[in-house]
Amino acid sequence: MSKFSRREFVYMMAVLGAAPVFANSHTRIPETNKLEDYYKLKNFGNVRLMHMTDSHAQLLPVYFREPSVNLGFFENYGKPPHIVGEKLLDYYGIKGNKRLEYAYSNVNFEKHAKVMGKVGGFAQIKTVVDFLRNNFGKEKTLLLDGGDTWQGSATALYTRGADMVGAMNLLGVDLAVGHWEFTYKVEEIFKNIKALDAQFLAQNVFVKEDALMDGADAYDEDSGLAFKPYSMQKMGKNKIAVIGQAFPYTTIANPQRFIPDWTFGIRIDEMQELVDLIKEEEKPDAIIVLSHNGFDVDQKMAQVCTGIDFIMGGHTHDGIPEAVKVKNAKGITHVCNAGSNGKFLNVLDLDIQNGKIKDFKFTLLPIFSDLIQEDKSMKKYIQDVRAPFMKELTRPIATTDETLFRRGNFNGSWDQIICDALIDVKGADISLSPGFRWGTSIMPGQTVTFDDLMTQTAMTYPETYARDIKGSDIKAILEDVADNLFNADPFYQQGGDMVRTGGISYRINPKAKMGERITNIQLTKNGKKLQANKSYKVAGWSTVGSKSPGEPIWETVETYMRNLKHISNLKVDTPDIIGVKGNPGIV
Repeated sequence: MSKFSRREFVYMMAVLGAAPVFANSHTRIPETNKLEDYYKLKNFGNVRLMHMTDSHAQLLPVYFREPSVNLGFFENYGKPPHIVGEKLLDYYGIKGNKRLEYAYSNVNFEKHAKVMGKVGGFAQIKTVVDFLRNNFGKEKTLLLDGGDTWQGSATALYTRGADMVGAMNLLGVDLAVGHWEFTYKVEEIFKNIKALDAQFLAQNVFVKEDALMDGADAYDEDSGLAFKPYSMQKMGKNKIAVIGQAFPYTTIANPQRFIPDWTFGIRIDEMQELVDLIKEEEKPDAIIVLSHNGFDVDQKMAQVCTGIDFIMGGHTHDGIPEAVKVKNAKGITHVCNAGSNGKFLNVLDLDIQNGKIKDFKFTLLPIFSDLIQEDKSMKKYIQDVRAPFMKELTRPIATTDETLFRRGNFNGSWDQIICDALIDVKGADISLSPGFRWGTSIMPGQTVTFDDLMTQTAMTYPETYARDIKGSDIKAILEDVADNLFNADPFYQQGGDMVRTGGISYRINPKAKMGERITNIQLTKNGKKLQANKSYKVAGWSTVGSKSPGEPIWETVETYMRNLKHISNLKVDTPDIIGVKGNPGIV
């Protein structure tokens, strides 16, 4: 059982946990019931921060399966978010609570999804946001967006993120940061930011010196800051400072060719200097960091940087129903995360007295679509922005008997479809697909549409390749990604999961040293060991360096799925994992 205060769960257990479980996903909340019957957060304190992150352009409600593998080691062993399945339910004391079981875990996913239906949806989120904002007081409430909002759907790709800018404006977002936002071209990014009503913040993105000399745009030419680093917000009688922290490894994990003039980083020294400066000059009642570092990185930042009250984080898609306490040299910082795909809304209420946070209440609200009436204005906006593309979006591709999902440290069933398609269509021996965490889930019995496929593939560098790669280089790729995922120092973890593979099996020891984690790589078609000096035809997509020559990955996968027609008896390639017996991060 978690040792943190159970008051965070009083609301969810007593109200949402007791909400009706309908007979099917098409039954909506009875008109006689009011929103406040299920989302009636009791007002607490005098400042309310609402926070959402990593929606990945999912305007409509979705199915989303929480991971069954989210391994933690070293300092993060057995700590949220590295607890999954039944062990997570035991940790938080919510076993048997069907609503919360469905929200926070993968346990009985298909059963719960069939009964309770989809989650999220911007029309539903707006209803909840408006209710919580109006009930508490607009002048005392902020809505924060943690990034990865402009990418992840066909319409976001087609409109270059503009559809999501419009949705954010209608939702009433006040402050925002970015990551996949930076995978558009510079001029597109600035165009979207100009159209955005919210302030776009980043204390850790700088314009290169030579670019400044050539006249590149910067928020502050003297410091080289590309964007406004923080914002002071007057909330009732209180002053709140919000610092922006963009994804620090953007130009490593994503193509720098789109944003050649910018540099990123964690920049812990700059963060500490900024916190100290804000405290001295602005004298805020609270300092909040709106971050896209990833949860483990945020925890380390909280350990080594003092003076931050709360970090509202994203990037790793962890829905954690508590504000995790982190001690540092001068006090305590609490770290929060709000999941992904519009499935959750963080609500942080602060009781500020005499210039200090006296107390707080944190609630991670699951957005159960079947309990929430759609906001009419947002519903119309979504219909209008999707209308020009509906014929293409609704195009059927295949049917499935399998649950198709992505999220998890290793191959998901959606990833396996992509890997199998690359081998089949490209005539390859082996396939590699990035360990992206974005992507929704598909239920057995559904028809897979082009819209569904694009939730797994819609991005600005989707081109495929097929080329000969030596066995030693394939091992090096696996080792490099494994170090990114399982490095003992969170500051060297760059987000994402293990590269997805097709055509090979391997053994992995996550706690081994760099270069020694991956062993026993074999070809699945004949069981032969991968030879270091032999070349193999490898197919993949999403190259970060130069643009690949092949067709977009969605064309490859659609070709494969149309030929397949129906997905059943899918074999998902998962590695042999060493040293995880008893680890609560794996089912």
